[in-house]
Amino acid sequence: MNLGGIDLSALLTPLAVLFVSLSVHESAHAWTADQLGDPTGRSLGRVSLNPVAHIDPMGTVVFPLLGMAIGGSIFGWAKPVPVNTARLRNPRKDHLLIAAAGPVSNIVLAGVCLAGLKVITLSMDPWAIQEHPLVYPVFLMCQTGLFLNVILAVFNLLPVPPLDGSWILAGVLPSNLAAAMDQIRPYSFILLIALLLSGVFGMILNPILRFVGRLAL
Repeated sequence: MNLGGIDLSALLTPLAVLFVSLSVHESAHAWTADQLGDPTGRSLGRVSLNPVAHIDPMGTVVFPLLGMAIGGSIFGWAKPVPVNTARLRNPRKDHLLIAAAGPVSNIVLAGVCLAGLKVITLSMDPWAIQEHPLVYPVFLMCQTGLFLNVILAVFNLLPVPPLDGSWILAGVLPSNLAAAMDQIRPYSFILLIALLLSGVFGMILNPILRFVGRLAL
């Protein structure tokens, strides 16, 4: 669909997939916490696939639009789900499970999108996919969802505060090392910027995306 020379599908599809992916990610955190004894997220309406419940104005709207405007890949984040560890039955183990639930949900979504792509590409010729008014939008959503959810999963699994990977690592480290990690959490923003600007994230991510791309062929 074009409007004034702008391909609306190229704009709206990535944003829609991002909203859904972030909503599933945060809802998974809140649902898992609720199952393990902390209903804080549920009481705040975070066990929901409604993007409105999870939107962070900067991370869910402004940042992705800026990324698209400068020709970069779409990326973003949602409001974190608060967790009251005092209400968990086994705080150390349960917090690890809550943190892992988000990236795992993105991996599951990526698997669903990969399955959708395979069904489409194995049942139709490439030219027929692009010409089909109903199949092509689904193809675009599956393609975008596959790579976006892989990016979200890999990024959140990095053991850098405040990402989910840092809480997972803290859950398996000895208590003294976990406490040491807590000391660097106030500097998390600086660490994330350094990670992104140094190119380390790209070095980790790119081989994974190439592998996923081969699976999708």
